[in-house]
Amino acid sequence: MDNYLTVNVVTPAGIVYDHHAKIVVANTTNGELGILPKHMPIIAPLRIDEVRVKRTDSDTHVDWIAVNGGIMEVRDNVVSIIADSAERERDIDVSRAERAKQRAERMIEEAKQTENIDQLRRATVALHRAVNRINVSKHR
Repeated sequence: MDNYLTVNVVTPAGIVYDHHAKIVVANTTNGELGILPKHMPIIAPLRIDEVRVKRTDSDTHVDWIAVNGGIMEVRDNVVSIIADSAERERDIDVSRAERAKQRAERMIEEAKQTENIDQLRRATVALHRAVNRINVSKHR
């Protein structure tokens, strides 16, 4: 148990990811954070970004997960990520993500023209989520 991590990614829809890992790298609101076995307990808010999980079965086996914010808790060699939504690279519908990106870009332009700050914020977050999903899907 001391030489690996158990990694769980959970959304309201259920468990997205559950595997053992040598290292987990996630982007928190304070920067990139690498978690190794025996890491001290920590809770950190996550950015909309990718999470990299280097699996225990092979030195070259890395899983990529698109996480749309959330919280990461590390305790007793367990890394738990709780997010509104998350997808593994193999599960991302790239054409759907591309359409979401185009929709968000249109919404940003409309918001700028009408000077609608709330719409601009929502559209910017939607764009960031879509771009994150597209980027993670490229790791297949």
